[in-house]
Amino acid sequence: MAIKGVFWLVGLFAAAVALALLMGQNGATITLFWAPYRVDMSFNLVLGGALLLFLLLYVTLRSLATLRALPRQALRWRLQQRERVVHAAVLDALSHQLAGRYVRARSAARQVIEQLDHAASQGTEPLARQSQVLAMAHLLAAEATHALQDRDKRDRHLAQALGPTATGAAEQGVVREGAMLAAIRWALEDRDLDSASHWLSQLPQGASRRTLALRLKLRVARLAQDHTMALETARLLAKHKAFSDAAARSILRRLLMAALQASHDPDQVLATWQTLDAADRQDPELVLAAIARLQAVSAGESDPARVQARCLEWTLPLWEQYASLTEPVRQRLATLLPRLLPDSDASWLARIENLQRQRPADPLLQYLAADVFYRQQLWGKAEAMFRQAARSLGDEAMRVHTWVRLAQLAEARSDEPAALQAWRTAALHAQVNVNTGVSP
Repeated sequence: MAIKGVFWLVGLFAAAVALALLMGQNGATITLFWAPYRVDMSFNLVLGGALLLFLLLYVTLRSLATLRALPRQALRWRLQQRERVVHAAVLDALSHQLAGRYVRARSAARQVIEQLDHAASQGTEPLARQSQVLAMAHLLAAEATHALQDRDKRDRHLAQALGPTATGAAEQGVVREGAMLAAIRWALEDRDLDSASHWLSQLPQGASRRTLALRLKLRVARLAQDHTMALETARLLAKHKAFSDAAARSILRRLLMAALQASHDPDQVLATWQTLDAADRQDPELVLAAIARLQAVSAGESDPARVQARCLEWTLPLWEQYASLTEPVRQRLATLLPRLLPDSDASWLARIENLQRQRPADPLLQYLAADVFYRQQLWGKAEAMFRQAARSLGDEAMRVHTWVRLAQLAEARSDEPAALQAWRTAALHAQVNVNTGVSP
């Protein structure tokens, strides 16, 4: 500002010098002839009079323009005052809504609606973006009314927010999309599947791809037990980083588990298995759940060998990562394999025997190797392995099975005392299973 003042001062002095040079020594005169008169005037006087006349004319015109603009300025001032009041009420409604003060939020939103409706009935000039403000007020009122469990009034406000008051306005389109998303959320909270599906189908294509819309779509799919759509939506959300990695894995696992449980025939189980990616097919929980479900729905199959072969194919990746599995998963795997292995499957028998040699102190591998030797009718090796496993096994059901095998081996060699002792031990462990609620 100081530099600007200096320039103005220099300019003023320059104008004064120029004026002094022009008029200080100017002896020119202007003569006006108006017969029969003659008027002689100084040039400086004529120039000064012309300047004064110009200034007077300018001030007069500006004053007239200002007087003519007063009604327009008054109207603009009233419009600004009304706009400030409306915007303040919208902010109050939004603030009360976020603070959980739903009655006050609804009152503030209604104040906005009443003011705008009254102004429209009076035929006054509309506010800037009035349609968007009105739709927002109705949406805030509907949100507060939903929280107060007044569904009829909520639906009326929602219909007003979605009304054709500003068709074609881009801002109104955004509010409409927000109202539809809110309607889907309200329907989900009411567990109204039909309404949620209806509003979801009404979403524009662009809005339906947003993260919020996909989250709502996932909830709708889960409510409808549509596991295929739920899986597709969850994978899309995970791809867009809508969840953390751990949360995405957990959600996808739960959805896949639900899809497996909802399968009622082998084809459905296989179809669900085909949707799994490479990482899912190495997830122990998912693999074991898929195998258990396939066995459950294939109970009446005419070709059980095909089902066993499929289960063994799914089990192989788990077996290859046996060292990294948790103890409960190892126990489930050791319980499952003896029911899956046919006596003639030499490849699996060799896998079990080789891994048992690598980990000789593992009781679960001792149990599996003993079962392999029993199938191969290697009674001595089987009995030695069963006795080693019986001392270390932590699962009571496996212990019962181990002592039953030992009793059968003792009966096979006609050792009645050893057989009786093994049967008693198996009975004691079975009683422990019954007392603890564990199925042998």
